[in-house]
Amino acid sequence: MLLQGLSAIREAVTLPACLLFLALLLIIADCRKRRRPKGFPPGPLPLPFVGNMFQMDPKKPHVAMQKLAEKYGKIFSLQFGNMWIVTVNGLPLVKEALVHRGENFLDRPCFPISYEVFGVSGLINSNGKIWKEQRRFALTTLRNFGLGKRSLEERIQEETRYLTDAIEDEKGQPFDPHFQINNAVSNIICSITFGNRYEYHDSQFQKLLHLFDEAIGLQTSTGVQLYNVFPAVVKYLPGPHQTLFKNWKQLRSFVKESIEKHKADWSPSQTRDFIDAYLNEIAKEDAPATFNEENLLQSTLDLFFAGTETTSTTLRWALLYMAIYPEVQAKVQGEIDSVIGQSRLPAMDDREHMPYTNAVIHETQRKSNIVPSNVPRMTSQDTTLAGFHLPKGTVLLASLTSVLLDKEEWETPDVFNPGHFLENGQFKKREAFLPFSTGKRVCLGEQLARMELFLFFTALLQKFTFQAPKDVILNLDFRLTFTLSPQPYRICALPR
Repeated sequence: MLLQGLSAIREAVTLPACLLFLALLLIIADCRKRRRPKGFPPGPLPLPFVGNMFQMDPKKPHVAMQKLAEKYGKIFSLQFGNMWIVTVNGLPLVKEALVHRGENFLDRPCFPISYEVFGVSGLINSNGKIWKEQRRFALTTLRNFGLGKRSLEERIQEETRYLTDAIEDEKGQPFDPHFQINNAVSNIICSITFGNRYEYHDSQFQKLLHLFDEAIGLQTSTGVQLYNVFPAVVKYLPGPHQTLFKNWKQLRSFVKESIEKHKADWSPSQTRDFIDAYLNEIAKEDAPATFNEENLLQSTLDLFFAGTETTSTTLRWALLYMAIYPEVQAKVQGEIDSVIGQSRLPAMDDREHMPYTNAVIHETQRKSNIVPSNVPRMTSQDTTLAGFHLPKGTVLLASLTSVLLDKEEWETPDVFNPGHFLENGQFKKREAFLPFSTGKRVCLGEQLARMELFLFFTALLQKFTFQAPKDVILNLDFRLTFTLSPQPYRICALPR
């Protein structure tokens, strides 16, 4: 009888039934693992295995984040794969996390995709001692090569001539300014890091800029995000992540070749650029162990990446806004004609006498909101925030969207309004203006970016009036890459 009973059970338990039972066990186990830690911020219920990944709009995640903030409050939590993410919203909470409790939120999380591309060296993704030593050296070296000085200003002014000449060659016909602006901005950081600038018709450098742009564009694709959740499996599958890896590999090769050329003719007594300065540091007998060729390569690549993408994206937004708001453009040009005229290039000393132009640049940065969720941070130790307990290793997103577009901070947050930065005709600083983030990991290139934005923008509007091509209506549609950038557009630059 017993044998007959066992035989009957075996016949009843089919393979599909066994697989279903195992799947249910896995789901139950995963759901138990996904319970929010004690004292953790509230948030939407995560799905088995993927968490909240598919509950976000991949094209507008910053908009979805704002809707979640309306539902769950200024601080809420999400789960992606096995990683818990806490998002903070509004100026008080962002400052509380990044400034007042900044020591507890200094680290960068190690997402699988960023680890594969950048590792944990260099300036952007490193933590602890490596980050502190690399950042300190980079800041010192940037200052030595002119950051905040007349020499760097002259370098940017020289590049504005190349850019305006290239745009003048378009002869007022519709063109996409994307890669001309990319090339111009990239040349500034390239002159500091590599000691070179690259012509706009240099096919090899243009290819690198296109590889760079494609890699940036793939960063937020669904396939790449799946790699972050299931790296061990997705790594071996075809998809956009493979193109991303291939492109960054070529970009690393470009930097590595430049380093090798520097090593071949390196002279400690003649420091030409960042790479030379770093080689000098490596050669010191008492040099810290963190100064090695891997950190040199990654720091140089980080500077190239950060020094190109954000400023060039902001300038592309600026030209688009000028074409869409011709009355704003005309007022900027009136101020340029009054303060600078047409006989000389704009200089940084002009900025204090040009409150409206300065306000327009700031409003472009505010409204374009190019890094909407900020660069992620991670708790370096157990901490509390807004009464919630965040264990060590919790990822933090300090939403810049919630600050730059906050109706409690700005009179007309959804409108392009330079008046946000003006008071009685004078430029007015705003505490809620945080496009470079804040705290100890604030963008180290902020001062350089401010110089570039003023000098390039003012030089372009001094020489040209930008407008839509005939029978074309320009719009403010965006694409989310590493930054929030305008959709490709064509524009006419009419010589003034």
